[in-house]
Amino acid sequence: MVTSPHIIGWAHTPFGRLPHEDVEALIAAIGSAAIEDSGLEPRDIDAIYVGVFNNGFSAQGFEGALAGAAMPELAGVPATHVENACATGSAAIFAALDRIEAGRARTVLVVGAEKMTSTANSEVNRILLSGSHRRTEASAGSFAGVFAGLADQYANRYGDPHDAMAMIAAKNHRNGVDNPWAHMRKDLGFDFCATESERNPKVAGRLLRTDCSMVSDGAAAMVITHADVARTARRSVVVRGRGHVNDHLAVAARPDPLALTGAGRAFRTAIDEASVTLQDLDLLETHDCFTIAELLQYEAFGIAEPGKAAQVLASGATDRDGWLPVNVSGGLKSKGHPLGATGVSQHVMAAMQLVGEAGAMQLAKANRAAVFNMGGSGVANYATVLESGR
Repeated sequence: MVTSPHIIGWAHTPFGRLPHEDVEALIAAIGSAAIEDSGLEPRDIDAIYVGVFNNGFSAQGFEGALAGAAMPELAGVPATHVENACATGSAAIFAALDRIEAGRARTVLVVGAEKMTSTANSEVNRILLSGSHRRTEASAGSFAGVFAGLADQYANRYGDPHDAMAMIAAKNHRNGVDNPWAHMRKDLGFDFCATESERNPKVAGRLLRTDCSMVSDGAAAMVITHADVARTARRSVVVRGRGHVNDHLAVAARPDPLALTGAGRAFRTAIDEASVTLQDLDLLETHDCFTIAELLQYEAFGIAEPGKAAQVLASGATDRDGWLPVNVSGGLKSKGHPLGATGVSQHVMAAMQLVGEAGAMQLAKANRAAVFNMGGSGVANYATVLESGR
């Protein structure tokens, strides 16, 4: 019988423009800290998965081996680099879970990292656009342009989502004030997020700067282990359910691009595997690379009916005191989005809530959380349901 793996340790750098020279330095700063937090020793680690997108952010590839370079005591441990666009961190986590569930390892270290701010803005745009289907979507001009196209489609079908997107931005920036690891800890307010200005210019189509996640450096790491090992840990978080579903890379190839079909299927798979319902969740950390993405996810996950996300937002349902707090960490919008680190960071933020270690972010009730991380425009979709182990 396969037992659910447990997360027993984690660590997180601040996100933002960091002084770390490169990804190797970020891995060095975070990997050993996660092992120490777990109460284990480097000799207890059976395998390592390193999530780094790179694709031009650095001339140094072979990132799996960077773990051993950054932490010499782990140089002999089997290490693998994993990449799956913006879902790279979750792909690394799922690889670790597979290995533990297959009985090929008892304890695995997962590290997600990215160094983005040393790259020129024009080159960052080129690198990010590689997360789209270049043959059909390069004309959008940027990754923001691809999501701006989805916002236009939404407006044509349901009405302009401008105010709803601004509500999402304002909510997540307000939440980010309480996150000591967030790139931007500033409550911008709805009016600022809703108004085009010199400080909040238009980026692409309907998207303003406040609708777009930031270019950030950062890293996060966690130790995942077999239930037998977790029994002696000081605390643990159980992985109750998960789902990984892909969708067409080209948005135009999908029957309904606004449905985020792959995202919805991944989320429902995780919920079903955990034997819970949406109403059983106490929080959701989800992938708001752009505010229109969070809005569409509400409808894909069943939080709102199609075309009704604005009403759910206006009701306060997804605020930190609503029935399903979404992105209490500030999300990618406030916390930042260092690509390889994002999925690991989301799981760390949820885990801290579940064990009561989230500090000023802590919710009064946090027993069960869902995490959703996607690569591309809803292409590689990863969903997880986590519960407090004790």
